[in-house]
Amino acid sequence: MQSALDILDSDRKKNRLARLMPFLGPAFIASVAYIDPGNFATNIQAGAEFGYMLLWVIVASNLMAMLIQTMSAKLGIATGMNLAEHCRAHFPRPVVIGLWIMMELVAMATDLAEFLGAALGFNLLFGVPLLVGAILTAIASLVILGLERYGFRSLEAVITAMVGVIALCYLLETIIDKPEWHQVLYHSFVPQFSGAESVILASGILGATVMPHAIFLHSALTQGRIVVRDSVRLRKLYRYEIADVFIAMGIASFVNAAMLIMAAATFYKTGLTHIATIEEAYRTLEPLLGTGAKWFFGLSLLVAGLSSSTVGTSAGQVIMQGFLKRHIPVWIRRMVTMAPSILVIGAGLDPTRTLVMSQVVLSFGLPFAIVPLVMFTRRSDIMGELVNRAATTVLSAIIAAIIIALNIYLLYQILFSG
Repeated sequence: MQSALDILDSDRKKNRLARLMPFLGPAFIASVAYIDPGNFATNIQAGAEFGYMLLWVIVASNLMAMLIQTMSAKLGIATGMNLAEHCRAHFPRPVVIGLWIMMELVAMATDLAEFLGAALGFNLLFGVPLLVGAILTAIASLVILGLERYGFRSLEAVITAMVGVIALCYLLETIIDKPEWHQVLYHSFVPQFSGAESVILASGILGATVMPHAIFLHSALTQGRIVVRDSVRLRKLYRYEIADVFIAMGIASFVNAAMLIMAAATFYKTGLTHIATIEEAYRTLEPLLGTGAKWFFGLSLLVAGLSSSTVGTSAGQVIMQGFLKRHIPVWIRRMVTMAPSILVIGAGLDPTRTLVMSQVVLSFGLPFAIVPLVMFTRRSDIMGELVNRAATTVLSAIIAAIIIALNIYLLYQILFSG
């Protein structure tokens, strides 16, 4: 099999898939953040309560994610530095500290969703208490992270396989629930809201889809993976990375849409709009669609929680090392970030509502990742050959403005709406 550098130097056009394979991986790891248990919570609530209406939010969010993740990957490829390292190099120290604190809060909210989701998966599939499921999640994520000692390819292969399992589960779910495809098509492209709750859920979907920590992580995954500096190789490498993002984010988009479609076709259609928790969805699927649907759902939740928890811990390491030049053992970080989840489980809070609100927190953190990304990728002195085109900068700035506006409206609804 040709090495990645050999492929970059080659002009052959045949065996396109074989030529692409060495470059696949970074976007698949980043894409796990887009199909974590927080997505389950927001998409199921949205589908059960509003039917197919908010499907357009998923489509729009994933299109935004494709652009933003491509820019993040490009930053790592072009500069050999990740987004957090650029923030440390170019911003004043107080700004760096503020951004680091914000991203650590985002990482905690992320880990809460992922850890809690995996614990729920163990609970639903095997009947173990949530606390036992949480301990199993911690152990499993440490084992998966341990694969890094064998090189990045081992971890990429395992995470990509887990993404495949999640996608397969939801492909089967979609076949079983038989959605109304004309409604799916209509609501995929026609924007609509219905009251403050739909806006909250839309913000949660956005926060669960375009993930701040994944933006930081993706730039780290590409910064030293294949090191090239000449312009021809850089542009070829960037084109391969675009393909990686398109494939990985396309799968994530399908999974997110399938979650909402399942809830709309199964719960909303039968008048079960009160299905507001993951546990209720799991229990209700069997009498409506059969045992198979219930098990596919539970398995996908468990795998999503385990894979995203692993990736979230890696992102936390990148954030701390990039902003502060500090590195702590991964097991210590894993123990610290699991504490909020243990507290939530111990306090008996509603897991699904907690998951939804954690995604809202992530949505508020998005501008603090996107704005610096746009600032750096538009500068030719930083990006060189791969500097943003003017249209890319304008479009990404519009995306940041939309997210900020949505968050301001959401905050107003939370504070002042009766």
